[in-house]
Amino acid sequence: MKKIFLALLSLCVSAGAQAQWQDLFNGKNLKGWSVAAGTATYKVEDGAIVGTSRLGTPNTFLKSDRTYGDFILEMLFKVDDGLNSGIQFRSHVTDGRVRGYQYEIDPSSRAWSGGIYDEARLGWLYPLTTNPAAQRAFRPGDWNKVRVEAVGNRIRTWINGVPAADILDAQDAEGFIALQVHAIGNPELEGKQIRWKQIRIMTSGLEYELSPETGIAQFNCIPNTISEREAAEGWKLLWDGRTTEGWRSHKARQFPSKGWHIEDGMLVVEKADGAESGNGGDIITTQKYRNFILSVDFKITPGANSGIKYFVNPEINSAEGGSAIGCEFQVLDDERHPDAKLGINGNRTLGSLYDLIPAPEDKPFRKGFFNRATIVVRGNHIEHWLNDVKIVEYERNNAMWNALVDCSKYRNWVNFGNFESGHILIQDHGDLVYYKNIKIKELD
Repeated sequence: MKKIFLALLSLCVSAGAQAQWQDLFNGKNLKGWSVAAGTATYKVEDGAIVGTSRLGTPNTFLKSDRTYGDFILEMLFKVDDGLNSGIQFRSHVTDGRVRGYQYEIDPSSRAWSGGIYDEARLGWLYPLTTNPAAQRAFRPGDWNKVRVEAVGNRIRTWINGVPAADILDAQDAEGFIALQVHAIGNPELEGKQIRWKQIRIMTSGLEYELSPETGIAQFNCIPNTISEREAAEGWKLLWDGRTTEGWRSHKARQFPSKGWHIEDGMLVVEKADGAESGNGGDIITTQKYRNFILSVDFKITPGANSGIKYFVNPEINSAEGGSAIGCEFQVLDDERHPDAKLGINGNRTLGSLYDLIPAPEDKPFRKGFFNRATIVVRGNHIEHWLNDVKIVEYERNNAMWNALVDCSKYRNWVNFGNFESGHILIQDHGDLVYYKNIKIKELD
């Protein structure tokens, strides 16, 4: 009898916990909401909040008067073609701007609805470049269902029941929810509208309503950390975010005494005179690597030049007074640095295999933000990725590769690009560049 009673009690508790949804919009007026930042307009029509775009105003937000920490949020939206929008959560107003996490609403051909953008701060945290199923889930001209689960440092999103994004991030634990009418520059978009309805939130009993694991990629946005999933997949920090451990000068056994510093979890190449390795000099890993996936976040300042090199063996190939030699993922301001115009067919531009293979002109570089460089080495097969898009791919240790090297500045260097292993290098080119989240996964 006692077991039956406990079972019934458990069912009652479970049912009660599952019934904690609260309406954030009463379907009649904008009570509980207020406008922030811009001057686009909001009204209630047919049980929905309607936002209307307006020329000459910055992004406008209708924000909740209350703030929320851990929650599950659901609603429906319908957006006119051409009008970008979003749903803010755990957000704040600072210096007159709304900042914080945003559930993207994107009716364009890019189709990133459900991705996570960090408004007025870090930019894209989870674009849908790795999730084509979510890109296909958006329904143009129709109502679309939003689901956001934000519990602790983990945030997950869905679009029409399809898993869209999964991140770990620790910037904000609470904040308001807001509905965005995006700024427009094209007069033809004035008067375009977006609608939201059936807006509801759950803030208690979340353990009964959280969705099961979805299997989509998870992005760890907490700087210089390894998540449980990353650790299980074999990822390790190549830089700990605090010390110089694991790195040294390419010219000496110690880390450079000048030209580099650590600031707010970033490894900073200091501004000097723009000379190649003329300030503190390049830094290399103390260990050599053979087959691996390397991931590095970088941010360039206007006119800056740097690079990420691999297969570096300074005891064999090192320019006198300059950089150690190796294959290079170019890190460069293509617009302002003259090196972008040199070389052949753009093979000295950002993301290129420097002086050998050009990256495409339409690469997904995000100016003014951190960008992610990924280098994949599987034996003789190499790939360069930028922000989860593959931009360069090649094979080495063959006649075609050797012919390519013979036509480059590397023609006289011993065994260039064909070493079985080598150090990883970050270049000092005398320009201010920031690096963080340097991670590696060694492959068999």
